[in-house]
Amino acid sequence: MKGHQQRRRRGFSRAAALILACLLITIANTGSGGATSAAAGDGGTLPGISHSVLTTQRSTARVGALFRSGLSGGHHCTAGVVRSSGRDLLVTAAHCLSGSTANARFVPGYLNGAAPYGTWTIKKVIVSPKWTSDSDENLDVAFAIVQPLGGRHVQDVVGGYKLGIGKSSTSTVRLTGYPSSAEAPLTCTNRIAPYTAHQLRIACTAFTGGTSGSPWVTGLDPGTGAGTVIGVIGGYQQGGDTPDVSYSPSFGREVAALYQQAVNAGG
Repeated sequence: MKGHQQRRRRGFSRAAALILACLLITIANTGSGGATSAAAGDGGTLPGISHSVLTTQRSTARVGALFRSGLSGGHHCTAGVVRSSGRDLLVTAAHCLSGSTANARFVPGYLNGAAPYGTWTIKKVIVSPKWTSDSDENLDVAFAIVQPLGGRHVQDVVGGYKLGIGKSSTSTVRLTGYPSSAEAPLTCTNRIAPYTAHQLRIACTAFTGGTSGSPWVTGLDPGTGAGTVIGVIGGYQQGGDTPDVSYSPSFGREVAALYQQAVNAGG
């Protein structure tokens, strides 16, 4: 589980994954004249190497940390801004916003205690009844509406990702999220792969507790940060039980219906 709390993880350790990745990159270099790619994973099975984003960057401003009660409460999950007519909509994992959200806050571009684009109050959360009643892992997706800040909408301040429904299950994506033990986001690029009929997986190192809800963005423009979000860390094992492999529910018709419900509610 990569949301509310960290557990002991099974499988590869971070160090083992890094060693394996280095060996694989060395082999790839031998046969390709030295050309390498962070997205060279074979169907999401070879590890993408994560790195911290240590400066405020426009390319990651649409991603932020979720706090339970302002900056003093510690961040426990991640969310991304998704484009909508109301311009105040986030997408994250449903398990990140289960229970009371009375004091929940979203801080886009959070870095080392600073909120470069403001602190936004979450006022409404939309999840599927199947998640509410049965914690259906295939619908571990939530849309959250934030209140305008100083008369401005969050999408106007940082931009928003286009929502991608029914996209390829082998796309290359950029994954960005906030480990709860860190004060800067991690980012990683790799190719995803289907895990089940309704779940996707990606191999990216060091995505520990706190990274639930991290958006999976394809077609990213590194200059503007624009792209299409086709998943969030969540679903199977609430996002995964090891730091180096993460999961997402596939975004299909039911997620599209949730999005429309959120838009109709003013998001």
